[in-house]
Amino acid sequence: MRVLVASAPLLGHVFPLLPLSLALRDAGHEVLVATAADGLAAARSGLPVRDVAPAFDFGRIARGVMLRHPLIARAELTGTAGTRGGALLFGQVNEELADGLVALAREWSPDLVVYEPFAVAGALAAARVGVPAVRHENSLFDGRELVRVTSERLTRALRRHRVAAIPPPAGAIAVSPPSVVAQDGWPMRYEPYAGGGELPGWLREPGERPRVLVSRSTVAGPGGAGPMRAVVAVADRVDAEFVLVRPDGRLSRSALPANVRTVDWIPLNAALPAAAGLVHHGGAGGVLGALAAGVPQVATLGPGDRRYNARLAADRGVGIAAPAGGITADVLTRLVTDAELAAAAGQVSREIAAMPPPAELVARLESLR
Repeated sequence: MRVLVASAPLLGHVFPLLPLSLALRDAGHEVLVATAADGLAAARSGLPVRDVAPAFDFGRIARGVMLRHPLIARAELTGTAGTRGGALLFGQVNEELADGLVALAREWSPDLVVYEPFAVAGALAAARVGVPAVRHENSLFDGRELVRVTSERLTRALRRHRVAAIPPPAGAIAVSPPSVVAQDGWPMRYEPYAGGGELPGWLREPGERPRVLVSRSTVAGPGGAGPMRAVVAVADRVDAEFVLVRPDGRLSRSALPANVRTVDWIPLNAALPAAAGLVHHGGAGGVLGALAAGVPQVATLGPGDRRYNARLAADRGVGIAAPAGGITADVLTRLVTDAELAAAAGQVSREIAAMPPPAELVARLESLR
């Protein structure tokens, strides 16, 4: 079976699709990942990757959308736009992916297309060549709603390729643990994909003090630096060790408190089991990665889906939702000492572990041919 995997051109979108893609490959199927720009880093997995939009520039698209829709842009920057901001932004993203995806589908003749909700052009390509498509969740939003609102912005591409509407998927894959948020589809265990890097030996075991990992977004833009500066500002008042993962150049060159260390790109999922907490920018990958490891988290209330994600973590009792400027010594002390946070994180980790692994979804996908 030939499986075309379609993703928006961003690391945080394509990496969550790779565990299932690798499981399909390991089961003997041909898998081709279709994306562009930053998403091409999926090639680190050893899977073949095709660039379907060589001129893609996410920053240009984002700036254009903000200028044309200032009110929604303002809501998006505060994390209160819901799916409206994403529909505007990724509607244009998919307009630029659509022609390349359709051309690739015609050339490669897949038997099945797997697409994420922010890459609805994958479903368009599947409809154009008459093969089934499966929606693979990679966020904590409702993928059905994301596809619906993004498709409304894809009218020009639909007309160009003579597809009346995006058809319902032949199946869907849900990755969120139901106690955090229920998603439509076959449940599948969330397995973080590291994306390369080596884990230093000292990060494999717990340290003398509780260790807190601090990460930031892989996307440049508002809130991209995340909570690192706020953590550094109060770290010396917290009885813990802090590890900044991929800090920006200015921060990594500055004088840091004695209990703060820095590392470059590491397989974060491999470092989390020895950590007492994770502080991150509020992306779905950060929330789900901490949950899979059973680690309490601080998620910041940032742009896009970050406020929504952080609130989900806080409502489930597995973490603390705070604006980056509201990360205080008390917040970080609670992160590493609150037994209720740790217990809830452990419960959700066990819930995720009980979900079917990607390899168990292969037979379902094979049945769709």
